Amino acid sequence: MFSSSPPRVSIVIPTYNRSELLARQLGTLARQRFPHDDMEVVVADDGSSDATRQVVASFEPHLRLKYHFQEDLGFRAAAARNAGARLAAAPVLILLDAGTLVGPDYVGAHLAAHDGPERAGAAGPGRVVLGYTYGYSPWDPFDGLADALDRLAPEEAVRELAGEPGFQDMRHRDFARVGYDLSRFAAPWMYFWTVNMSLRAEDLRAAGGFDEDFRGWGGEDLEFGYRLTRAGLTPVVSRDAWAIEPPHERDLEANSASNRANAWLLWDKHPDPVMELYGAMYSRGRWDPPLEHEYGELLEWTRLARDLDVRDEIAAACARLPDAGGRAARVVVLGSGGALPPSPAARPIAWTPVDFDRDLLEQACAGTGRRGLHAIGVRTVLPDGAADLVVVSSRLAGLWDRWGEDILAEAHRIGRRVRVPHAETSPRSPHVPAPRPHAV
Repeated sequence: MFSSSPPRVSIVIPTYNRSELLARQLGTLARQRFPHDDMEVVVADDGSSDATRQVVASFEPHLRLKYHFQEDLGFRAAAARNAGARLAAAPVLILLDAGTLVGPDYVGAHLAAHDGPERAGAAGPGRVVLGYTYGYSPWDPFDGLADALDRLAPEEAVRELAGEPGFQDMRHRDFARVGYDLSRFAAPWMYFWTVNMSLRAEDLRAAGGFDEDFRGWGGEDLEFGYRLTRAGLTPVVSRDAWAIEPPHERDLEANSASNRANAWLLWDKHPDPVMELYGAMYSRGRWDPPLEHEYGELLEWTRLARDLDVRDEIAAACARLPDAGGRAARVVVLGSGGALPPSPAARPIAWTPVDFDRDLLEQACAGTGRRGLHAIGVRTVLPDGAADLVVVSSRLAGLWDRWGEDILAEAHRIGRRVRVPHAETSPRSPHVPAPRPHAV
């Protein structure tokens, strides 16, 4: 019989029709050297039709267990995790994918990463602990892993295989490149995989939990991680809180399609430059170079272009304005910088400044009543035909080789006319027919 006092840590496992994998996983949790009275396992069932409920019941003598069942309305991992987190009674939550195997010191290692001496008495946002996950490589599984796990306990498999590159965490090379200091990443939230992570329950609640608008595979954990980093949580990697993702059947084609479909949903939730890049890349399966590289390039260009004043070229581009039927001409400037030129005396202009540098955008809008957009111009929230003229300034020149076609496509979507002074001698001149936007 387990204690009635609250546990110190809750492990939340969403699952769907993986009863055999779940049984093996619960077996590894039952082997924890951490006191079982101080831990609970919450299984959040996303509508399974197999023996999941019976498997959970079979472990009730060995683990403090809670079980939640939600109707099968499609892939709803975000909703399942939220339901599991609501049932959890502990101050620290471990989020673990169904079937993922752990070693005997796993729970204690996660808790230690939150209770370390440097956290003693700390107030404010806590940590997100990313547990190192061996074997997770859905598109390139490690050959022989299934056989190894059939004959070895998880800790024995790690001792035998840890040096094999194909067995290491998919993030291993990136983690090593920054010395496991995730503050050096431009977009650390890209590594927040719920296959194996933990955080304080109060931080999950303060962030609002997972966004249940995400259905299907992919995106909901990254969007959650993005909000956590914006809230000030510190991401750390724990090599001690390791797990192993065993090979199992996956519909990789369906998962890829779902991930692409969800890519622009992150931008819908957070329409800012990094999500423009994420949506443009992941909606089309463009993984290389990765977002970390692309966003790093944008941040570097933002620094280099900080003092680039484009008022003269904007004024020249607006010298011949399209007829607006007597009203003020609607002009959108992609790459406005910190100031816009005065409207011509003969033609009033209703400006919409757009820039990737938030500080300069605020300067361009200060005291004017204008509503600016913090964006690159790859994708904006503006409707079709929102502008009589779109001016694409040379503040976008440093991004042109990679994103010029996308920016032009967006400019032609939102504007009746498009002028790109800095690209008039480019092969992608605005004087050629507008390119067709990429399918999303």
